[in-house]
Amino acid sequence: MKALRLLTLALFAFALSAVLSPRAEAQSKCTGKFVNPITDVCWSCLFPLSVGGLKIWPSNRPDTDNPNLPVCACGSPVPRIGIAAGFWEPVRLADVSTKPWCFVNLGGTKISPGFDIGQGQLSGPSQKGGNGQNTSKWHVHWYVYPLLYWMEILADFACFEQSSFDIAYMTEVDPLWQDDSLTALINPEAVLFSSPIAQAACAGDCIASTAKLPLDATFWCAGCQGPMYPINGNIAASVGHVQASRLALARFAFKIHREGLAWGTMGSKGLCNKYPMPVLKKQQYRVQMTNPIPTVSGKAACSPLGASTMPPQAGRAFPVKGEDMGYLVWRKRNCCVL
Repeated sequence: MKALRLLTLALFAFALSAVLSPRAEAQSKCTGKFVNPITDVCWSCLFPLSVGGLKIWPSNRPDTDNPNLPVCACGSPVPRIGIAAGFWEPVRLADVSTKPWCFVNLGGTKISPGFDIGQGQLSGPSQKGGNGQNTSKWHVHWYVYPLLYWMEILADFACFEQSSFDIAYMTEVDPLWQDDSLTALINPEAVLFSSPIAQAACAGDCIASTAKLPLDATFWCAGCQGPMYPINGNIAASVGHVQASRLALARFAFKIHREGLAWGTMGSKGLCNKYPMPVLKKQQYRVQMTNPIPTVSGKAACSPLGASTMPPQAGRAFPVKGEDMGYLVWRKRNCCVL
């Protein structure tokens, strides 16, 4: 009788695994598509185009402050006179997914090295203080993607970043991205901004980033998405795929600036050379969705870091084939055209 019971349990376990395995496989399946530089890019996000403080190609999208004077000088010992130009450049592409080694913008390819590291997750709700709360853990792949230089939109324009396509960063192999305690090594100031008063200031950043530009003074906030600290992919309050992935992307941008892997390019300081920016100025970036559904038109198609994920982002994440997110990152560039 005991043997029959054990056999019955074994058959039940086998049947249950046969039912659950396809679902588990579907949940881990990486989805996405290659970015079409013609149809999947919001080319109006390039504007406004400025010379000094004058917008020679205006736009209804908010812009950062530009140098007032239209002329500039760079070089030593003999400075060369040039024109102070300001524009927005698509320079980076990012995969943001809970599935490790999921290259969303490379056609939804999963390229695993074969060892078990960097697991992501999306779970909840868990009961904390009587309230249901979802949590998630995201990974980011950061591509060098200087689209304007490749397409030779302006020939011999030295202000464009001149480089080839490359996968510059994968968070799966970064221990500082995995653990909040290790992350504290590069953001020890996080403890200063964990108070309710400091977090209340993020409401103002949410309004500002949605209406116009984020508040760089509140660098510990990622606007409507949540707190900027810790600067890793562990999202304690995950509302939805778009909100959580944009928060992970904003934190990643802060992280690489803190590590000296990304530099400042906007304002008068950026006219001649890039400069160190260990504390991210959120106004320097715009983010445009490329996967699963590109945002290619409208005022909010390439919104600032921290902007609300209400329309046009609402409804752009969906089960099974719309859970892995891809973004094109636009960077403000002020440059002295010599």
